[in-house]
Amino acid sequence: MTGAIQPHTFRPRDLVGGHIVIDLVNTVTARDAEPIDWLDGYPRLLEWAALTGHFAPAGLTDLRRLAESEPGRAALALNRTRELREALHDLITALVRQKAPAPAEAVGKMESHWKYAVASARLTVRGTTPQLQVGVETSGLDYLNHELALQAFDLLRVLPLERTRVCPGMRCGWVFIDTSRGGRRRWCDMATCGNSAKGRTHYQRSRAGGTGPGGPSGGARRESTRVVAELGTDGPPQDQAAASRQDRGFGQ
Repeated sequence: MTGAIQPHTFRPRDLVGGHIVIDLVNTVTARDAEPIDWLDGYPRLLEWAALTGHFAPAGLTDLRRLAESEPGRAALALNRTRELREALHDLITALVRQKAPAPAEAVGKMESHWKYAVASARLTVRGTTPQLQVGVETSGLDYLNHELALQAFDLLRVLPLERTRVCPGMRCGWVFIDTSRGGRRRWCDMATCGNSAKGRTHYQRSRAGGTGPGGPSGGARRESTRVVAELGTDGPPQDQAAASRQDRGFGQ
């Protein structure tokens, strides 16, 4: 990914992917425009990890202490997580868009991260289910990366491609798994990208409606005025999307 690195306070509404691995992919926003990487440091990665609820607080505390004592190693670990994230983005979006063959570079990087994770893992059995388990004691500052790589491998094996989508919202490009009953979810979040798109469409229709030789009718003018007032702008709301989505972090 080439783009800006920018601080961001993660909130629950940033976790819309339907799986922790996809939520990792979505720590970059505006992939369809000028990408912005929200992971501006290892502490931010820990903040995101805590929000997901997938990691034990004690383990995250241990990682925080390690990062404070070894900032250089923490920075390298963050870079490896970014590399895993970008490989996953390229691989998942290629699968969703049915691009064959899968991008070799992304597959190779995913394989490397998975192998490193397996090398640090222990085989455990919970009930009747064997599984690979990693921890801070075996993976150190790469614990999050190793856990995410293992989960990514499991996800890729069962990823429901017919339900996995890329949000078409302006300056978005987030990936999500549609878990709705009807399977018709289009936006990563209706409250942000969906409403922004509806506002733009409504505005454009209002501007175009009732136009003739004498100009728009009084009703059309009133409707256009109402939409403009709601959008808070006297021009096309193409970048009103960013303003309306700032509460989730877009455009920050």
